[in-house]
Amino acid sequence: MSRCIIFANGTLPDPDSARRLVRADELIFAADGGTHHAIALGLTPSAIIGDLDSMTPVDRAALEAAGARLLQHPRDKNETDLELALDYAIETGQREIVIIAALGGRIDQTLGNLSLLTNVQLSTLNIKLDDGIEEAFFCRDRSEVQGRRGDLVSLIPWGGEVRGVRTEGLRWPLSNETLLPHKTRGISNELLGEIASVKIETGLLLIVHRRLLTEN
Repeated sequence: MSRCIIFANGTLPDPDSARRLVRADELIFAADGGTHHAIALGLTPSAIIGDLDSMTPVDRAALEAAGARLLQHPRDKNETDLELALDYAIETGQREIVIIAALGGRIDQTLGNLSLLTNVQLSTLNIKLDDGIEEAFFCRDRSEVQGRRGDLVSLIPWGGEVRGVRTEGLRWPLSNETLLPHKTRGISNELLGEIASVKIETGLLLIVHRRLLTEN
């Protein structure tokens, strides 16, 4: 299944790592200011969604000349540009979506971006936030984390307790345990190999995977 990439307007701690997330011939969208990240990585979005207040007339003309579709919304709106871009991706039938540059920077934006993925209507889709160093996604039943030995994996209960947590492939395994939102029991575990599995019985679990930096 092909993936769709959405560039948000957050921070990119390592542009080279972010560039490696993008596969050849993937559909690329941008949420307004995220266009700058795409361009900096040598990519032209096929659609740019938002109020477009981050775009200069020169940028706009160049992107239109390159064939980008500009979907402009009013500046006074009830959604962030990323929410509009995510809605557009879903409306166009995308089932697997990687949102780049939605972590870091303003904590309110980061929390808002994570909260977007908790919508139960998205439960059948595969959506992750990623910046090349960290990825974040939600587990509603079972999930896998793919990386390499020593990568950090944190399991954070979201909005309430998470019961029946079972893991395989992590340094400190969990076996039918309950994670509580006011406790840090699931923080800073480690991959033992390239894949770890996480299963839960009830609740919503945020998985944050921090990759080891690749040595040059």
